[in-house]
This record gives sequence, structure tokens and C-alpha cells, in this order.
Amino acid sequence: MSYNLKHIAICLVLAGSSVGAFAQDSIKLIVPFAAGGGVDVSARLIARQLQTNLGVVVIVENRPGASGTVGGKAVQMATPDGATLLYSASTHVLAKQVLATAPYDPATDFAPVARVAEAPLLMVIAPHLPPRTVREVMDAAKREPAKWTAALPALGAASHIGTLMFANQGGLTLTTAAYRGTAPALTDVAGGHTQILIDSIISLWPMAKEGRVRPIATTGSQRSGIAPNVPTAAESGFPKLVYTSWYGVWAPKGTPAIKVQALNSAINKAVSDLSRSGAFTPLGIVPVFESPAQFASFIEGDIKSGAALLTASGFKPE
Repeated sequence: MSYNLKHIAICLVLAGSSVGAFAQDSIKLIVPFAAGGGVDVSARLIARQLQTNLGVVVIVENRPGASGTVGGKAVQMATPDGATLLYSASTHVLAKQVLATAPYDPATDFAPVARVAEAPLLMVIAPHLPPRTVREVMDAAKREPAKWTAALPALGAASHIGTLMFANQGGLTLTTAAYRGTAPALTDVAGGHTQILIDSIISLWPMAKEGRVRPIATTGSQRSGIAPNVPTAAESGFPKLVYTSWYGVWAPKGTPAIKVQALNSAINKAVSDLSRSGAFTPLGIVPVFESPAQFASFIEGDIKSGAALLTASGFKPE
């Protein structure tokens, strides 16, 4: 659901009654990835705004590992009182599809609180390669498949699903290489060791802007505000190659509904404040305002579509 004045008004009204629902003196946001990445940066923005709005201490704690499930497990096992929350990306909801022994079911073992933002993916290639458009990349990969490998920063992440969508659209049998995070994957693309990377624009744009990797297209429905000269895949002739990464907040299963609603209202208000101040703009992300029920419905659809792409690609859980 897109950012609009109606939702700002709603969250402002709801937030007025949410502060009193917080009995605890602090909130811990567990980020299941290393500090400095797109998930971590957006989490810290929201944490600061929540702390300002609610007058309680909001701490961000990074617990990376096992495709995000180390941090996820910590939240699943936490007391369901709203004091410990998971701040993660779309990666979280596909844990059962990409891990042979997932430690939990993301769809049933957590209480969805709020989806807060989304961002387009950016396709980049090694700078020495000749293609300049999506079609040219597809043609080159189809012509010489042995010379094209796509980096996957995290299994089940938006980057993984976006890469599968790209291969599907081009009718490609694309070789992939799994990496432990975006940084090493991007370094290898910049060095020409791997040829293509599709990941969140937040993570890739700084190096693309410097010319260390070549930006080809974004996957949003419209051009990104931080990369207005980079066309969308849809503009480039691939209207079905529209996909975004997204960020959300979950509480432990069993958290009282009144607490979940209070958190949802407070988070929506924080997101509204950050959007109006322009804090999201440099990150290339746009706000999302949804109720807990709407977020739960979105998760169900995202799991279904992501699982279908993984199955069609022949992916086997690791």
C-alpha cells in the first residue's frame, strides 16, 4: 500500500492513543543482519523516531547469522510483551522455503506488526562488460551462459527472488553463486569475478554512482528518486519485472492484540514523521502504511509467489 495523506492522518490519530499502551521502559529491535546494511540503517532511523515519539528507550541489536534466523529465533523465544521485536526484510518470510531445517515457521510463529517501507532493486553488472540494457544483458547471458554468473547475497532474500524473476523473464538458465551478504557479492561484481547482481538500491547505488559497477535498471514501478537516470525494467521492455524489497516489524507469537495495535500505530506514526522530514529519501525507500491484518495478508501472498519462483527454478533448500 502506497504512501498517501489518508494513511498519514489515520496513523496520527491512532498514535495519539498508543503511547499509553506502553508499560515497558524500553523496546529492543533485533536486526538479524550485520550493522551498516540497508535493513540496519532503516531500523536505526525508525528506532530513533520511536524513542522521540514515545519517550522510551529504543535499542537496536544486531544478531546476524543463518540467513537471518539467529535474530529471528531470539525474537520468537522472547516474552510476548511487545518489548522485543524483530526488524527484518522480506528474507524473513521465506525461511522455510530456503532452509532445510528452518528453526521456525515465519507465517505462524510471529505476530506481524507493521510493514514499514519498500525499495526497488537495482541490477548492476561488472563495469568492463559491454551490455547497457536489460535486453542486452539477457542476450549476452543467453549467448554465452558459461560466462555469466549472478551473485546471491542471501538465499530467500529479495535479491534472490529478483534474480529468479530476471532469469524467468529472459528464459535463462542462469548460474548463481551464493555469498554471505551484499558486500562480498558487490566486491566480486566490481572486480569482474561475478558478472551480475540484483539487490536493494540502498546497498548498490553508492558503488554504482561511483562507476565501480554499471547500473542497468531498477525494478520499481517508477524510477527511483536517488537514481533518476536509471530506467526501470518495465521501461526497458519488461513490464513483469517489477519487484521491491521490503522491511517489516514482527513481535513474538502470543503478543496481546492491543499491544500489537499500539505498536503498529506508533510505528506508522514514526514512519510518517521520517517520510515528511525527508529521512528516507537518501536511502531510496518509500514508506508503507498497513494494519497488522493487512501486513499478514501481504506476507501470505509474498510467500506464495516467492515459493513458486523457487520451485520453478529447481531450488533445493540448504
